[in-house]
Amino acid sequence: MDTISDNLVRVNYLSSMTFRHFIGESDYSHMLDIVNGCKEIDGIERTDTIDDIRNYYEHLVNSDPYQDITFVEIDGSPIGYSRVYWDRLDDGIRTYTSFGYILPEWRRKGIGTEMLKKNQDRIREIASTHPDNEPKYYQSFAADTELSTIALLESQGYSPVRHEFSLVRDLKKPIPNLPLPQGLVIKPVQEEHIMPVILAADEAFQDHWGYRPTDPVEIERWKKSSFFQPELWKVAWDGNQVAGSVQNFYLPLENEEYTRKRGYTEGISTRRPWRKRGLASALIAESMKMFKVMGMTETAHDVDAENTSGALRLYKKLGYKVVKQYTTYRKTMFI
Repeated sequence: MDTISDNLVRVNYLSSMTFRHFIGESDYSHMLDIVNGCKEIDGIERTDTIDDIRNYYEHLVNSDPYQDITFVEIDGSPIGYSRVYWDRLDDGIRTYTSFGYILPEWRRKGIGTEMLKKNQDRIREIASTHPDNEPKYYQSFAADTELSTIALLESQGYSPVRHEFSLVRDLKKPIPNLPLPQGLVIKPVQEEHIMPVILAADEAFQDHWGYRPTDPVEIERWKKSSFFQPELWKVAWDGNQVAGSVQNFYLPLENEEYTRKRGYTEGISTRRPWRKRGLASALIAESMKMFKVMGMTETAHDVDAENTSGALRLYKKLGYKVVKQYTTYRKTMFI
């Protein structure tokens, strides 16, 4: 097709394109259809249900769904949606994050650019209500397989600022026997332990890049999600204090969709007084043994590529291998 024809087709798309805000629960099915329609081309492995989406969007933080979610429609049919939200990080900067999904057949037609511009307009409205003396950044993210998103962000002046890796560990390989540091014990998680474990992990993550305290609304959302399985957590105690934990979970529907048996060794944390003693390694090894007994054949989790505690090196030593990279992008905001 020649350039003139290309432009005519693009104009036709844009003339039939409309944007609208979120209208409520009836939009959850549209969200699910759009996310599912994007997974294969973007190389993203995830399994969502309507209940997952409902729980997530009923527990948003720093984001008003009726103002900050935007749908794009062609002739009245939703073909994409996006959301914005903001955070004030402990290092004093404010980030204003935009993300979105567009069905594959509607990409590379200028729609993503229009959506991002609308998101940035909304972000500037939000940012104008915040103090002027704090650095502000547009922010977004993409996996290394999300080629359309990467191209869009780079074309709009976003630059990589941080990387995260997804790691997988084959449980058919030997699992090391790593004792807990002296004086520490692992106890089954009881109901009264849950909040102390969550608060201890949040304290431990204060040293991480991009940290901000976990909001109570996020904790409530997590407790209602399929990821919340405290019966699988491995928690080390020093008397009545939490020293460290691994907040394990597994997702049967995801395992079924991708024909695998994976457990997640996520939420790995060690509080400062108990670091550099092998605690995290011991808890991960115990988690791997548990998952193997459950019939899992692999474990997985994500890690900040530049974690200052040497976490990536530790995980590789335990047999985890990098399978995917995620990148955080930012662009300085001038209001």
